[in-house]
Amino acid sequence: MKKLFDELAYEVSKRTTEKYSTSFSLGILALKPCIRNSIYAIYGYVRLADEIVDSFHGYDKKRLLARLYLDTNCALEEKISLNPILQSFQETVHRYAVDPELIRQFLHSMEMDLTKVDYNAERYREYIYGSAEAVGLMCLQVFTEGDKAQYEELKPYAMKLGSAFQKINFLRDLKEDYHILGRTYFPNLDMTVFDNVIKSKIEHEIHSEFKEALLGIKKLPASAKFGVYLAYKYYLSLFAKIRRKSSKEILENRIRIPNLQKGLVAVKSYLRYKIAYL
Repeated sequence: MKKLFDELAYEVSKRTTEKYSTSFSLGILALKPCIRNSIYAIYGYVRLADEIVDSFHGYDKKRLLARLYLDTNCALEEKISLNPILQSFQETVHRYAVDPELIRQFLHSMEMDLTKVDYNAERYREYIYGSAEAVGLMCLQVFTEGDKAQYEELKPYAMKLGSAFQKINFLRDLKEDYHILGRTYFPNLDMTVFDNVIKSKIEHEIHSEFKEALLGIKKLPASAKFGVYLAYKYYLSLFAKIRRKSSKEILENRIRIPNLQKGLVAVKSYLRYKIAYL
């Protein structure tokens, strides 16, 4: 029965999310059940592409990513895939009429990770749009469930939130990106002179995006609002920890939030939500 395969496909995407991200897993659990599987499907797909470019060392990454691109197009055209993650993703794309251009932009940014790129302001913006903002917009199409007017109203806020998340990831992963993968995403940045002044400028930009994104979170449908707010609060706590560290410290260590602290963030966020702070 195909129903069993479809259930398995979503379960694989869910397990993938749980394996790779405690924060997003808890955030998705806070969504209404009717949309959880579709967000798992989007995260699972994004994770699959991300692993190709970040982790599959010793393999032909360019060829693997090109194959994923082809397999994605086939799955969307045929409305089925033998790859469980692609199967749940294509079903989600069709169910919520996710814009295929967002998928193309995402894969384009993943392709940018395959070669050394000197990021100026334009290419930096291009990368963030595909790698983060486009993913946020895919999720927003699920959250708004076909309400085009609501989607257009919330689109700028979703992009700000995705951008803020990605820039925090850049700061968190600065050590690995630079020393292991040879990447520097921030535009026109010479890592040999990365200091607290430069770090502070990046943090100011993130703070501004977070502030604007919260306005959009407050306008989300009830089915999605608390889940997105929880993910926002997780990243806000990570951001606060990064801000307390010096530029030297984040170049030497990957900053993390312990699971116990994430649990405390979840409890506090729920209480805030219930007493109508949002």
